[in-house]
Amino acid sequence: MNKKIGTLMMTLLIVMSTLMSLVGISSTTNAATTDKTWAKIQKRGTLIVGTSADYAPYEFHSKVNGQDEIVGFDMTMARTIAKKLGVKIKIEDMSFDALLGAVTTGKVDMVIAGMTVTPERAKVVDFSNVYFKDKNVMLVKKTNVNSLKTVADFKGKKVVAQMASTQYDIAKATMKGANVIALKKVTDQATQVAQGKVAGMVVVSTTADTYLQQSSQFAVSKVKMPSNSNGSTIAMPKNSPVLKAKVNQIIKNDVVGAPLQGWKSDAIALLNKKESFFDKYWSYFVKGTGYTLGLAVIGVLAGAILGTLLALMKTSNVWVLKAIANVYIEFVRGTPLLIQVFIVFFGTQLIGLNVAGFVAGAVAMSLNSAAYVAEIIRSGINSIAKGQTEAARSLGLSKKQAMRYVVLPQAVKNILPALGNEFVTVIKEGSVVSVIGVGELTFQTSLVQGVSFKPFLPLMITALIYFTLTFVLSRLLNLAEKKLAKSN
Repeated sequence: MNKKIGTLMMTLLIVMSTLMSLVGISSTTNAATTDKTWAKIQKRGTLIVGTSADYAPYEFHSKVNGQDEIVGFDMTMARTIAKKLGVKIKIEDMSFDALLGAVTTGKVDMVIAGMTVTPERAKVVDFSNVYFKDKNVMLVKKTNVNSLKTVADFKGKKVVAQMASTQYDIAKATMKGANVIALKKVTDQATQVAQGKVAGMVVVSTTADTYLQQSSQFAVSKVKMPSNSNGSTIAMPKNSPVLKAKVNQIIKNDVVGAPLQGWKSDAIALLNKKESFFDKYWSYFVKGTGYTLGLAVIGVLAGAILGTLLALMKTSNVWVLKAIANVYIEFVRGTPLLIQVFIVFFGTQLIGLNVAGFVAGAVAMSLNSAAYVAEIIRSGINSIAKGQTEAARSLGLSKKQAMRYVVLPQAVKNILPALGNEFVTVIKEGSVVSVIGVGELTFQTSLVQGVSFKPFLPLMITALIYFTLTFVLSRLLNLAEKKLAKSN
């Protein structure tokens, strides 16, 4: 993501924060004693924490007593905070660049993800006191460590850092002459370094150490990188004085120092625990496949129903219905699915609906699919000769009956291949919803990459699963086409 896009996203966050204040989600009245965020947590009895669990040993997924859990020293701190506050905890995992949007719209109560304070972030959220300081390093391929010692050595080369992170800003400011690229996942950065596609990645030393322990192909360059002088903090909604004061007190009494160092050691020990790759991670792929199929089925069925309605509206003689269908179809087809997912996920929160990630993803995919299905069905209807409708009407059928019993059945036969392609597309497009923490196949793959430190093997397994799903579906659709052809 380039700087312009980053600025645009931050501007959107500021606008969203302003809207929240207008609808009464935040308040500055009696700020010293009034805290709607804390009141909401107390009433709910649960603290909702947002994180991006691909940043070991800060936060990552691992099996604990046979169950998948988000662990790491950040998450141990989060559970400690919830316990001290006297509430339960719920951890929401999503893309790092979606976290500030989640806290400003009220999807989460706070963000714990090794986040540091920047002037731009401070405009939209409040921050706790610093609980951990880490330095930045440049992780490179071990075979290149002797040739990449200074900033000048990186001139004309590619360097990566996490999107929307302070490491990206530091890399842009420090690595003069290098081409700095932003990527969502730390695992993606490590993959590109290992394969020689980029010269290095800017990352905190604690995370770099975990890669050095897991693989002999990495090394830390001697190039000097500025430290995170601000340190890691917890992000909370604006005007949350009571919550902020309580969190700061817990950080001071129960986190900083020996407790945090102990949690850090425990997290690293959990990462280094030896276990067979497939024994440890097969359940992640099974879970992801289930979510992917669930999203695809909901997206196609709901999309087909709404798409049929839109197609009938677009072929209607009623101007208003035709206009509504045209506007909807053009808007959906003219905007990326990723933006639509964010609109549903965050937009529903603005109107007071706390929609879960899976539901938001399913709704967005259904609405998206409906626009394409509508055009497919409309083309199928137009492919049927007008004489068919006229013959049906001459037999006494109404216009609706002619459409239902004569035109649509014939149209379905013509458009079945196109509908099948749409189903296949929806299966693959489900990967987009991973940005809001839906545990579909691509999301689970990223988790396995982050914990196993094996960037390529999980990708190959996922590619094989996607191919199997789409291949089986294609064969079933071919059989359906042959049967329909015989019935002609």
